Amino acid sequence: MVLPGIFKPKKTSEAESKKNSKSRAHSSSARRSLSKSPSKSLKESESRSQHRKLSSRSSSRNILNADTHPLNLPPEERERKRSAMSAPSDPPTPMEVDQDGDASSASSSPPPIDPTSYSDTNGSMNDADMEGPASPVPPPHRFKPTTSPPAKPALDPEECKALGNRYFKNQDYFKAIAEYTKALSVEPQSVTYLSNRAAAFMSANRFEEALADSKRAQELEPQNAKVLHRLARIYVSLGRPSEAVDVLDHIASFQTVTPSEKAAATSMQSHVKQAEEALRRGTTGSMVIHALDQAERGLGIGVEKPRKWQLMRGEAYLKMGNVNSLGDAQGVAMSLLRKNNKDPEALVLRGRALYAQGENEKALQHFREALNCDPDYKDGVKYLRLVQKLERMKEEGNTAFKTGKYRQAVELYGQALEVDPNNKGINSKLYQNRAMASIKLKDYKSAISDCDRAITLDPTYLKARKTRARALGESGNWDEAVRELKAIAESNPSEPGIQKEVHNAELELKKSKRKDYYKLLGVEKDASDNEIKKAYRKLAIVHHPDKNPDDESAAEKFKEIGEAYECLSDPQKRARYDSGEDLIDPSEMFSQGGGGFPMGGGMGGMGISPEMLFNMMGQGGGGMGGGGGGFTFSTAGGSPFGSAGGSRGGRSRGAGGFPGGFSFG
Repeated sequence: MVLPGIFKPKKTSEAESKKNSKSRAHSSSARRSLSKSPSKSLKESESRSQHRKLSSRSSSRNILNADTHPLNLPPEERERKRSAMSAPSDPPTPMEVDQDGDASSASSSPPPIDPTSYSDTNGSMNDADMEGPASPVPPPHRFKPTTSPPAKPALDPEECKALGNRYFKNQDYFKAIAEYTKALSVEPQSVTYLSNRAAAFMSANRFEEALADSKRAQELEPQNAKVLHRLARIYVSLGRPSEAVDVLDHIASFQTVTPSEKAAATSMQSHVKQAEEALRRGTTGSMVIHALDQAERGLGIGVEKPRKWQLMRGEAYLKMGNVNSLGDAQGVAMSLLRKNNKDPEALVLRGRALYAQGENEKALQHFREALNCDPDYKDGVKYLRLVQKLERMKEEGNTAFKTGKYRQAVELYGQALEVDPNNKGINSKLYQNRAMASIKLKDYKSAISDCDRAITLDPTYLKARKTRARALGESGNWDEAVRELKAIAESNPSEPGIQKEVHNAELELKKSKRKDYYKLLGVEKDASDNEIKKAYRKLAIVHHPDKNPDDESAAEKFKEIGEAYECLSDPQKRARYDSGEDLIDPSEMFSQGGGGFPMGGGMGGMGISPEMLFNMMGQGGGGMGGGGGGFTFSTAGGSPFGSAGGSRGGRSRGAGGFPGGFSFG
């Protein structure tokens, strides 16, 4: 139902008084008309109730705000007002209400009151119920909304941590990581959860992920010693000892760090510095390898060796310079290139290994590729220019040798040796080449010296050892030459042609023990017929017995000179003498039971090549003498076949077409 107004204003203005008198007059008229109506008693009750409420309002306006809703009053105030409303009061002055018709019709016949027409407005006056200033609308009910408690998270991070700890103790690190990750999903800034997960990552050999968690924990708590110690251990496991030492120094700034806690980091750092210093001083590569091996013992399981360490190891292998170490250097370079085929340092490392092995073209390709990746890479530029210069000088020396300019070849090879003194492989070949040129110049002492240097640089260089044996033999020391060649044959039996060279050297040794006709005449072995004749005449005059009557040795000397001239002036005899055929006893050719060829024995243990046997068993102008038995040799130019007039030394073919003479090397 509608609650009428219960307050009165303190003072009533003159206009309001007039209005109220009119209302009372109207109300009297209305009461008279209501006396005739069945609802008269109901209207009077309504008016009295309104009057009491207005009176009560006027009495309490000085205490409470007029806008205060009755339900918002204190309990005692509400009770007092309820009592005041129930007490008898003056007849209320009814408010003027809006009607559908005019005032005269309303006063003569008011409409019946419908109880259902009252609206429950909680004590507020309706504009349709009264005329005059409207009462203030009461505010809404005052209430304090209660905040609902926060929703319980789906995961309890502490439960996840506890479960992760149990998995960790049982060494089930992957499940522990999963539980710590769940806890971090709820509290991502928890140092405890980050630290626990880092420990699990370390135990699972996942050091990069452990490093990330430890660094996050360090950022959150920079002075947490436990977190920092774990971070230092991770750095050591990853091969970063300098950073580990920095972390430990930071811990030492606010608490004590024991030597045992620093041992792993300082030991690894010391070994790495030793390797770097050894490379800088240029000492043997084996010291570098040893230091790196010791440093790598501190790496975590499954951790890849740091790239810097691998490059240092490759450099050490290059310094060692032997065949195996050069292969190891290539292996290091290929391992790096499989990860990044555009790595300029790895490309230069492999190029240097190829260059040390003598594969200069491939080396140049790698240096060019490195410069394509990094045009400013200094080592790439350095080695590209070095190999280009060395290759150019080597080719110039080879060209001079092939054209017979042996002295120029010796000079060019010497200049090439100064380009890169550290390249053992290339320099050993240059020394061998210069030794060959020196042999051509009959400078056997220099040739032997160059061969010794080549063998020192590369003990496995068989060509240098064979060239040394040749130089020894040419210098007259065939005993040493035979020993050298036999040693090569024993250690490398599969070396092509080595057995033939041993046989030839043995023959030369036997030849060297007979009279040296060239030496008696004082001429070279390749002297011409005129030179031999001039030498003989000169010596014959000097040693003629008639000019040396008191010198008994002069007659013997004169006899030897004549014997030498007789042999060397005859082309056939000279060819047989040069080839050593005159030293072979034909009866020994069938000395090995059944008349077989003495391929490995006979002739006092000296083997004979099939070529020499064919030369000795001539078919044509020579051969087995008819009727007489035995062998008769009719050789021309060192070949037992064909007519006379062949070239000296067996370098031409006789009628039989087989080459004669002895060819060394």
